[in-house]
Amino acid sequence: MPTLYVENVPKDLYEALRARAKANRASIAAEVVSLLRENVPTAGELARRKKIVKRILHVRSQGPKTGRFPTAEEMIREDRSR
Repeated sequence: MPTLYVENVPKDLYEALRARAKANRASIAAEVVSLLRENVPTAGELARRKKIVKRILHVRSQGPKTGRFPTAEEMIREDRSR
């Protein structure tokens, strides 16, 4: 596994990271890895997101089957009639 060294970390940021690690009962290194996993998408994650966006755009391009989208009032009435 590759190693990452970070220099010149501001003191307040380091203290916040240390406090977060302590709260999560983890080492500072483990906390940094956790934060990176949560916030830096991998190539696989980016591909998955693009696929989802493509599917969403396809669904949106289909438009409503009735020719128009129902109003909020119509949706509430429909739901109450069930």
